[in-house]
Amino acid sequence: MDTLAGRNIILGVCGSIAAYKVAQLARDLTLAGARVDVIMTEAAERFVGPATFQALTGRPVLTDMWALPEDGVIGHVSLGMHADAVVIAPATANTLARLAAGICDDLLTTTVLATRAPLLIAPAMNPSMYEHPATQANVATLRARGVYVIEPEVGRMAEPVFGRGRLPEPDDLLAEIRALLGRHSGPLRGRHVVVTAGGTREPIDPVRYLGNRSSGQMGYALAARARDLGATVTLISGPTALRPPRAVTFVAVETALEMRAAVQAACTHADILIMNAAVADFRPAQVAPEKIKKHGEEGLTLQLVQNPDVVGELAARTDLFKVGFAAETHDMLVNARSKLQRKGLHLIVANDAIASIGQPDIALIVLDGEQVVELPRQSKTEAAAALLDVIVARFEQWLATR
Repeated sequence: MDTLAGRNIILGVCGSIAAYKVAQLARDLTLAGARVDVIMTEAAERFVGPATFQALTGRPVLTDMWALPEDGVIGHVSLGMHADAVVIAPATANTLARLAAGICDDLLTTTVLATRAPLLIAPAMNPSMYEHPATQANVATLRARGVYVIEPEVGRMAEPVFGRGRLPEPDDLLAEIRALLGRHSGPLRGRHVVVTAGGTREPIDPVRYLGNRSSGQMGYALAARARDLGATVTLISGPTALRPPRAVTFVAVETALEMRAAVQAACTHADILIMNAAVADFRPAQVAPEKIKKHGEEGLTLQLVQNPDVVGELAARTDLFKVGFAAETHDMLVNARSKLQRKGLHLIVANDAIASIGQPDIALIVLDGEQVVELPRQSKTEAAAALLDVIVARFEQWLATR
């Protein structure tokens, strides 16, 4: 189930040209199953009409602190009491200043003061306004109170100005809201999850490498889902064409040796390791300093040496819950069970390598010492959600027996 389903979200919209982006956010939240109550400031109505948000959310838009909405909910106290999260996007310099000072002179600011729900603020304004010491002081004050403030992006503004002040795209805001809710009430809140993804590249010369067809899709989806469940996530990835998920710590690596070092460093204080990366089993014994050229009809012989077993080296860690993957082309369950024991794993996830690597969907079989859970073929985003449910359940059982 989507982590937004059934959540009550208050979406505050302030007077900025970036308000047009938030219409898409309101729609996406609603489609994800959230109940969205939009509060617009008077200035916001000069940029986007309330009817737009009402059409996208199916809910009356709130603009007047004294008006009685159609569903009978009245006032900032009632709104705040039932909210799971309050999101202000775009947030203007004026709104930041009023919130930092505790001023409540409209429906939005009084609702923020009355609620105990987590608050996420996404500023958007002229770069000079955002960089002004007064604005930076207000942002620092809000962060010190526990408010999650998303840094605006660098880019070209509506006026011919370039700098930091752009509102992030709706997909990024949606991801940040999921992360906020997870940190507040998710089953993995307070836990550190390390996820590896993608394939490694083992250089032959400065141009060529040995690699595999891993796209990284599954690992990235697992990292995003773990974030949504409240975990602090470190995603360690080999080269992919994917954009890292928002609100995770991203570590880029290329070779198996780099992956090993990054995993060992990240797992120092981790609770769960999900080893999804397709780490190369072998690497060239020597890397040519220059591009290798053809010489007549002669072939090329490469001497390979074995790479370290990244997850196997952590077998002795009794304080780390370890999940491995077995992408196999034959004898899938036999090979998976062998890896489960040999590498000291708590769970192993088996899949058909030919049918899944580089594909948008996947079927999984999850094994531990006693049980087998089969997850049907579905999108990798859906598979990641189902797999994390299994991992969380097994992790909680493991904690109970320690």
